Amino acid sequence: MEVTGQLKLKYDTQKVSEKFQKRDFILSTDLSTPYPQHVSFQITQDKCSLLDTFNVGEEIKVQFNLRGREWNGPQGIKYFNTLEAWRIEKVGATSSAPAQNNGQMQQSSSAPVFNSSVADNDDLPF
Repeated sequence: MEVTGQLKLKYDTQKVSEKFQKRDFILSTDLSTPYPQHVSFQITQDKCSLLDTFNVGEEIKVQFNLRGREWNGPQGIKYFNTLEAWRIEKVGATSSAPAQNNGQMQQSSSAPVFNSSVADNDDLPF
């Protein structure tokens, strides 16, 4: 899943145990509406440093997994959700200029490509 929004807050990394660390951040979406949404995300382990390159107020795209768990406590069963981010990128930063190819059309990597020359005596494409 993915969502785009404005980075509202980023918190410091929390070391939960010797082998686990996490970092929370808030993404504001629907800013052009009267009711913007402020969504809490979490990143874990070595991905905690992903947020270091982004500043509060920047527009970012977050790719994430939806996680849910059940907790059986003294007052009964409760359910918790986590939006676990695994990729963060600045909006507009990923688009690069198209590669120059000397006036030839670029081929999609999913389409087969047939290149032939006049010197080929065979009329079959294979």
